[in-house]
Amino acid sequence: MMTLRQLAAEPPSIPTRTSWYLADLAEARGKQELFPRQSPQKLKVLREHALVESAVSSNRIEGVEVDKSRVGTLIFGKPALRDRDEEEVRGYRDALKLIHERGAKLPISEATIKRLHKLCRGEIWDAGAYKEKDVDIIQTYADGRSRVRFKTVPAKQTPKAMAEMVELWQRGVREKWVHPLVLAAALTLDFLCIHPFRDGNGRVSRLLFLLASYHCGIEAGRYVSLERIIEDNKERYYESVGAKLRSLARGQTRPLADVELPALYPHAGVQGV
Repeated sequence: MMTLRQLAAEPPSIPTRTSWYLADLAEARGKQELFPRQSPQKLKVLREHALVESAVSSNRIEGVEVDKSRVGTLIFGKPALRDRDEEEVRGYRDALKLIHERGAKLPISEATIKRLHKLCRGEIWDAGAYKEKDVDIIQTYADGRSRVRFKTVPAKQTPKAMAEMVELWQRGVREKWVHPLVLAAALTLDFLCIHPFRDGNGRVSRLLFLLASYHCGIEAGRYVSLERIIEDNKERYYESVGAKLRSLARGQTRPLADVELPALYPHAGVQGV
């Protein structure tokens, strides 16, 4: 939670590069209300395509894959599920639908975060529940060796940490500490630092960022799969987020927006969405 705490104590200066990203996004945001009236049929196709790509990509990042011939049926139909992978892909679809249907009316709260986790994890025993044991980020090498890459918040401290994270987000929005998209990036990073669930944190972090984008007035995720963009830029994404996590673990700080915004919203200023 050090990132949101940092913003609460002393809002950072915004690097020039990030300012350009934010300017491009502001321009695109001003145009997005025209699109539904100008090209409703095209947007319908884009919505369906984004729903498929988001559900597939976010799970594929975590090693969950399904038969390509089954994807359309899983996303738009109600088939009998063959295995856990199919259950998780369809669960992620349900979480996406909840966010797209409710948008900014869906509050960013502990209850919402637990609900998103429960949806995308399916019927597994701890879906929607915080971790009961400590979970650290482990890096495994090709020769079988492993090391702790990042120590997350201990299980006993997780409920308090999550409550503080949500409270800081709400304060930041209300008091306008910094540009809301920078605040959304900070929220996502702090969520990853806490790592509140035994499994599924990556998928929930992407859902949380999508929801935070709606709260920022950015609806690009309805028509463009943010998850697919993150998957296509996976190395850059993990490098940027990992660098920030390591600096936080050492008690160091780097310019917040310069680290997270291009990583978490990698199409900012590039595709004009």
